[in-house]
Amino acid sequence: MDTYQDAEIQRWHVQRADSVAEAQEWIAGWQGGWPSETGAHWAVVDSETDVLLARAALKGLKFADGTADVAYWTVPAARGRGVCSRAVEAMASWAFDVAGLHRLDLEHAMGNTASCRVAEKTGFAVEGVRRSAWLQADGRHDVHVHARLRSEG
Repeated sequence: MDTYQDAEIQRWHVQRADSVAEAQEWIAGWQGGWPSETGAHWAVVDSETDVLLARAALKGLKFADGTADVAYWTVPAARGRGVCSRAVEAMASWAFDVAGLHRLDLEHAMGNTASCRVAEKTGFAVEGVRRSAWLQADGRHDVHVHARLRSEG
């Protein structure tokens, strides 16, 4: 819940948890993604303390088509340490090598330069811009579109 109170997460994410009950509903939904084969979600934790550092997810998972959408965030204390890039890289490797997916899509608001750095560091090529595609708390945002193919490693 505290994570969704962070100003940067509120700025760049469309959803916002306003109560513990709402956050619990999201987590229950995320947990249901794997059995229904529609999503895979990971909590990224410190290996020594088990403290939450980030979230990484494959949303809109379509095994028949071999595609999924990448999502992630990092808690404020873990930012700038490469946590998210390592998580996205591990998730992409799993998606291609274990799950057999063909393509991963990654989108972020154009102004979210930290998210763009994660995409670039993890080999997601820029494909274009979706104009005025996301409605967020402060209005409409253009969206930067990236993708990575299994053939690209």
